[in-house]
Amino acid sequence: MLLRDTSIVVTGGNSGIGEAIVLAAAAEGANVVVDYVSHPDETTSLIDKVEAAGGHAVGVEADVSRPADLHTMIQKAVDTYGRLDVLVNNAGIETRTSLLDTTEDDFDKVLAVDMKSAFFGTQIAAKQFISQGGGGLVLNISSVHEDWPMPGNIAYCVAKGGIRMLTRTAGVELGEHGIRVVNIAPGAVATPINASTEDDPEKMKKLKAAIPLRRMAQPDDIADVVVFLASGKAGYMTATTVVVDGGIMQGSVGL
Repeated sequence: MLLRDTSIVVTGGNSGIGEAIVLAAAAEGANVVVDYVSHPDETTSLIDKVEAAGGHAVGVEADVSRPADLHTMIQKAVDTYGRLDVLVNNAGIETRTSLLDTTEDDFDKVLAVDMKSAFFGTQIAAKQFISQGGGGLVLNISSVHEDWPMPGNIAYCVAKGGIRMLTRTAGVELGEHGIRVVNIAPGAVATPINASTEDDPEKMKKLKAAIPLRRMAQPDDIADVVVFLASGKAGYMTATTVVVDGGIMQGSVGL
């Protein structure tokens, strides 16, 4: 098993990409903390699924936009499994609004969940890694829109662009402690956040035509990359982004 006895925290871990990461990590032997802010029943169901398959997982209710809750989340891993090895900053929201239409409240919510949480999550995890020794890994689930403009979803793009620079700078700052920081930038993924696109045949036709592999990613496509990066097979990777987009950034401009 690639992640045997590795202690991993996954924010927004009870649905979409987060759920797939939890299941994939547990299947490879990781001990998982599932962070959630809503739908506790889905968290319980996910933990039951992990345990039924012989894995280990616990849930923690934490609002990742609040540093105090992030402390609680990290401490849950330490109290339950004795240490923290990997933090996956996966939680994210979007408003799908343009520059002219985005309100201050829209902007603050997206930046708090998508970028502020990753910043302080990285800080808190890094302090834990240094305290316990042995290095560690922060994985940020970013987006191709950290680099590729998406008109009509500007706050999300700003947040993901910030995560790109957070990853690069934190990776450089923390390297001397044996701590790695890596982004994963998915393209279009079949998750609830993209349900409106999946429900529109014309949008799906246009989207698939723009993707060289001619399909949306499944959450497992992203989770498998998380497992690789969290394993010893990726130990020399840091301060960079791994793009997992089916080629969409090369196949289309301005979609």
